[in-house]
Amino acid sequence: MPVWDPTRYLQFADARSRPFLDLIARVPIEPATIIDLGCGPGHLTRYLRARWPDAHILGIDSSAEMIDEALRSNSDPDANYDVHDVTTWKPYEPVDLIVSNAMFQWVPDQFSVIGDLLDHLTPGGAFAVQVPNNASSATHTLLDELSREEPYAEYLHDVRRLPTTGPQEYLEFFADRGYSVDAWETTYLHVLDGEDPVFEWISGTGARPFLQGLPDDLVDGFTDEYKARLRAAFPSRPWGTPLPFRRTFAVASPQPHI
Repeated sequence: MPVWDPTRYLQFADARSRPFLDLIARVPIEPATIIDLGCGPGHLTRYLRARWPDAHILGIDSSAEMIDEALRSNSDPDANYDVHDVTTWKPYEPVDLIVSNAMFQWVPDQFSVIGDLLDHLTPGGAFAVQVPNNASSATHTLLDELSREEPYAEYLHDVRRLPTTGPQEYLEFFADRGYSVDAWETTYLHVLDGEDPVFEWISGTGARPFLQGLPDDLVDGFTDEYKARLRAAFPSRPWGTPLPFRRTFAVASPQPHI
């Protein structure tokens, strides 16, 4: 797993927060207990609190750097944070809502992990998930192409490429387990500012395993070439640089009584 940088990740905090708001707006229950898987630096806790003022919230993330920032910057008395690997972690007691924003694309066998976590929901509990679904975007295809070129290929050939996971996959997974499922897809059109903003965006997320997989003497050359290719694929305008970003959402909740 990459080492995360909270400061770089939060560089586009407003744009990264919008999908979380869209996700939790569609949760149809009133949870007393919430687990936020992949909570990152805790910047989304305030949205959970605004949506459910009386809930107890626990944020889980595998990054000690992210959890350190969450603990440092949050003062919510009914929210806590802890470092755990989601592939092995389980709640200590059943919870009403498990929510995950932009994390499960990093989990190789995500549906097996989600299936295990469903067993830890209370009766009537819900599971809400959002993942990027832009593996076919030039941000990723250019990264993949460059990583397969010399002199980078020998260091990056085993870096895991992020998957494409559409709403149909989540619909079938949750529905087969008896849940009512609200699944959809949205393409956000972000307008980014600054120099090489698309690189700045992806260097905080999808590009990190590639950049960290290189020896120090190759990072600058790789970065410069990747920036050049991104500038050609995402040309800037006088008003900013548009970046289309597709995301998948699913909310699994109890089947309504008839």
